[in-house]
Amino acid sequence: MQKLKQANLYRNELIPISGKLVERYNKCLVKLGFTPTKLTSFFIDGIGWSPEIAEEKNEVFYLNNGEANPHAIIITPLQKGLPIYNPFHSFDRELMKLVFKTHNEKINNITRDSAICVDFDQNIDAFYEPLDVLKYQDVKISFRLIDDLDRAKEAQLQLIEKFHKDNNFIDENLHQQLLSSAKKYGDLRERDLSLEPIVFTTDSFFTEAFGGVYLLRNFITPILIFEKKEAYKEAINDTTYDVLMFHISQPELVTQLRDHLIIECNLAQEVPTKRYERIKSFIFGEALKDTQHPVNDILIDKMLFKSYLNKIDLETRKKVMSVERYLDKKQTNKDTKINDIVDQEFYFALHKPHSSLRANHQDLIWKLLINIAPKDVLFWYWYDKEDFYKNFKSWQETKQDWVVETIKNGF
Repeated sequence: MQKLKQANLYRNELIPISGKLVERYNKCLVKLGFTPTKLTSFFIDGIGWSPEIAEEKNEVFYLNNGEANPHAIIITPLQKGLPIYNPFHSFDRELMKLVFKTHNEKINNITRDSAICVDFDQNIDAFYEPLDVLKYQDVKISFRLIDDLDRAKEAQLQLIEKFHKDNNFIDENLHQQLLSSAKKYGDLRERDLSLEPIVFTTDSFFTEAFGGVYLLRNFITPILIFEKKEAYKEAINDTTYDVLMFHISQPELVTQLRDHLIIECNLAQEVPTKRYERIKSFIFGEALKDTQHPVNDILIDKMLFKSYLNKIDLETRKKVMSVERYLDKKQTNKDTKINDIVDQEFYFALHKPHSSLRANHQDLIWKLLINIAPKDVLFWYWYDKEDFYKNFKSWQETKQDWVVETIKNGF
């Protein structure tokens, strides 16, 4: 991963946490029902997730109380606008944007000396079966402060009110209570510590629950797409709901998505694009083993590209050049079929979200397409960083060089 770190492509926008902030973070963990971290310093993202703590606990989604109860931790206003590197839902970024948009000034105030535990409640206590994800509708975002600072303010105000009544100003015991409160919490009288709950309405989304599920709404019939075969097999036996269900590896899924105008692909338009070159180069790079030249050079230098293209076996060569071969044959024989010439995974990788979709839906479909056919390293990095990082480790060093340069240059 060192190559990615040197290029500022590996979790480069995390913020460091140490000293007093660690204590506050641990208080949040305990309040949420988790065990505190033993680390004295770590990094966090926009939702308060730390890769170091995830590794320490050997649990990626350690901020979840089960798959149906995710949480966030806010301990600094610097979290505003930060990426969320390992979201449990595709809408987690939107949730945090809404939180800071609604309560930005209060968050700045509160995090001077406190921290905020955030609960994302979709009125589902626990998941029991895959089709439970259909119950997602409104997410109620609620907040709790460590040390119950908001309750401490109410108690302090009550003490002050009592102090001003009758002759209570001479009550030494009351004096001591006021002093103790002030020493522990400071003067809370003018602090605005009230964070009203926010409601976020879900649309189409992806969730990591049940091994990864896409729920596509707003179409003729809702579509569920499962990443895990076990969850898919369980779901198709449930006839309670009228939904279309697919496993992500089923070829007919792409056909259905095209028929529903969710994705589209025009090969003739794709070939001249940089995305096509990235995908073709990546597929070619997968076939290059024990090369005399660095893979990075082979994929960039046209002369070397042609040289090695003619060295690989015929079937792989046909795969790499299948799109261009199909378009050539189509010009002379209009009956030529895509499935007869173009490699299926290559073809799937060249699809894109339908132009009629809204921007947030397009982002979700890009993520889905990357999971169906992970061949575009730039979009893979953009839309599924953690999966990209995991696969990056397995690539040979000179191929990693090409990937890093491709992402840095954006082509």
